[in-house]
Amino acid sequence: MTIRVLIERQVDPGQEAKLQQVMTQSRVSATKAKGYISGETLRALDNPGTFLVISNWNTVEDWKLWQKSPERAKIQEQLAPLLLGKEKCTVFTHF
Repeated sequence: MTIRVLIERQVDPGQEAKLQQVMTQSRVSATKAKGYISGETLRALDNPGTFLVISNWNTVEDWKLWQKSPERAKIQEQLAPLLLGKEKCTVFTHF
């Protein structure tokens, strides 16, 4: 069953360009992961420091493999200093 993962991030002001670079790198890496279907990144109109990443995966197991992968861990290390607090990650399924 396909799933959709929503990740909300609040960027530290002035770090938007670096965040965009790291998130692009993340998307390129994710496209090579087992079960990745598609993804998109959105920026809030009323709060330009808020970014939402939406990705689609074949199964929750595929997502969890990517979530725990060394590649994603490296990306998270690069993202963490750019953010205001922790990212919020929610996994959804169709019903």
